Amino acid sequence: MRFPEPILSMLKAKGIVQPTTILVQGLPVILSGRDMIGIAFTGSGKTLGPFGLIICPSRELARQTYEVIEQFLTPLKEAGYPKLRPLLCIGGVDMRSQLEIVKKGVHIVVDTLGRLKDMLAKKKMNLDNCRYLTLDEADRLVDLGFEDDIREVFDHFKAQRQTLLFSATMPKKIQNFARSAFVKPIIVNVRCAGAVNLDVIQEVEYVNQEAKIVYLLECLQKTPLPLLIFCENKADVDDIHEYLLLKGVKVVAIHGGKDQEEREYAISAFKAGKKDVLVATDVASKGLDFPDIQHVINYDMPAEIENYVHQIGRTGRCGKTGIAITFINKNQSETSLLDFKHLLQEAKQRIPPFLAELNDPMEDNEVITDISGVKGCAFCGGFGDRIRDCPKLEHQESMVIANNRNDYFGSGGYRGEI
Repeated sequence: MRFPEPILSMLKAKGIVQPTTILVQGLPVILSGRDMIGIAFTGSGKTLGPFGLIICPSRELARQTYEVIEQFLTPLKEAGYPKLRPLLCIGGVDMRSQLEIVKKGVHIVVDTLGRLKDMLAKKKMNLDNCRYLTLDEADRLVDLGFEDDIREVFDHFKAQRQTLLFSATMPKKIQNFARSAFVKPIIVNVRCAGAVNLDVIQEVEYVNQEAKIVYLLECLQKTPLPLLIFCENKADVDDIHEYLLLKGVKVVAIHGGKDQEEREYAISAFKAGKKDVLVATDVASKGLDFPDIQHVINYDMPAEIENYVHQIGRTGRCGKTGIAITFINKNQSETSLLDFKHLLQEAKQRIPPFLAELNDPMEDNEVITDISGVKGCAFCGGFGDRIRDCPKLEHQESMVIANNRNDYFGSGGYRGEI
């Protein structure tokens, strides 16, 4: 790579003596100038790859990425290399302080879409000289409805750009977006898209809805700290936060309804070890790196299986082993539970009796049709991406073959039509 010595020293100090698999395969593609879609499980080192304009789905992930960049730029500056100015461009922070940096000229911008769009619309910043764009945790950006906003940012580029997309999952909507937004992209798929990190041991507990918060306290007493707890909605986060505070637990909470100061304090205090438990919505599930987390508890089974993949990916990072405990009950939709069952099967995890008893009534013929009329498998999106051997997709393909045979030979066997 011919990295400068200060960069190599910083990598060594972080314990990185050889590139991760996604970097080994992705960096040659990036340096060749091609558009790229990088798919790798969470905690695989994707953040070390991107540069240029970096768009993140959450302020917390943007700040984390910005801090990684700063860590590498500081030793370069100290060694006498030309100064590179990074900018953290996120909401919840006074725009004037960001504009002061913009006036001096910036080389690397890490941002969330809201603040970036605001600055571009007010002509406080332009992308005339920008040649590189990275979409980090792109599935989450599209999930949040930012697809049109991303396209709006594309319109501000004045010259050819190289676009990179990084994600742990590759649902159908991301595939459709990539087709229209990229120029003949190279797909670097380190592992099956949407597959969970196999360094995470997945445990499932059947817990009645009214007993969940009490059982959660029991889990805390037998689980090593620090610990992450994920909930589907803000009200549950606040309830659990208050309940654990009353029980004497050192806990902080984060969700989209809290102001920026509270969010930053929660993340920094948890990372610094001042707090033992972080309760969060999935705002903390995408890309955030908590190196010492051994356990994650999913208080709710996420409605979207992709969110589950991201949430349990907060543990078992960088080759370490982690444990994820998920509470389920009959409040979850059968579709979510069936997807969960298939995911556990793919990862060769223990299937609890409650899930094992579930049979998919649609498995023989389930096909979904999107607005464009394209048919695909409801489980893997029709492309077999989420797992290596999608039972629904295989069955659909076998049905197509059977129908083709009928077209050629008739349902009563070969009668000499050809």
